[in-house]
Amino acid sequence: MDHLESRCENCIVRQFNALRAMSKEELKKVSDSKITKKIKKGEALFEEGDKLNGVFCVRNGISKLSKLSENGKDQIVKLATKGEVIGQRSVIAEECANLSATAVEDMEVCFIPKDSITSTLQNNPNFTLEVLRHMAHDLREADDVIVNMSQKTVKQRVAEAFLYLRNNFGEDDEGFLALTLSREDISNVVGTATESAIRIISEFKKKGLIHTSGKRIGIKDEKKLKDLVEGF
Repeated sequence: MDHLESRCENCIVRQFNALRAMSKEELKKVSDSKITKKIKKGEALFEEGDKLNGVFCVRNGISKLSKLSENGKDQIVKLATKGEVIGQRSVIAEECANLSATAVEDMEVCFIPKDSITSTLQNNPNFTLEVLRHMAHDLREADDVIVNMSQKTVKQRVAEAFLYLRNNFGEDDEGFLALTLSREDISNVVGTATESAIRIISEFKKKGLIHTSGKRIGIKDEKKLKDLVEGF
């Protein structure tokens, strides 16, 4: 068996995305054309407005997907993790990237050229359906973000962000959130000024909702945070 094929076929990451709907032949084509890249924390996979010649499949690490608003502030719309495919919407729509993708920790990604994806889309209805499902899921998440922005206070959104980070990325041995985001990134997730986020974090700390050490944040009182999110 071709070594590259076995790597793509046996890659655990494939279970999380549309590649699981590919046939052996299609996977072999992807294997033969893909390029594995290491991306350092802070490096961009691509910028908003770039023309993408393929998609990125996350093997390890986390990327923030963000959009620059008119006032020059980044709005983080999603954190893409292991198994997620980044850039598929732009590639399928043949449009420039609508978002920027930047590593928030060191990453390993597989770059899959556009041709491998588009030919499979045309010939494999199961793959097309899987891709549409994932894009629909992203749209639903985007709808939730819009509703949150318009209906929840900044404090509620900060509390929700901490709970989301813990539920999705876990905690380290010392009880801090395993994924450490800068104060600026936290403000960009919730859609507020960095100064506001810093003020709310120190208020949460005073009230005993969280504990901090440098950049690191840990949840101290989950119930109070949840009550705050629910508006109690």
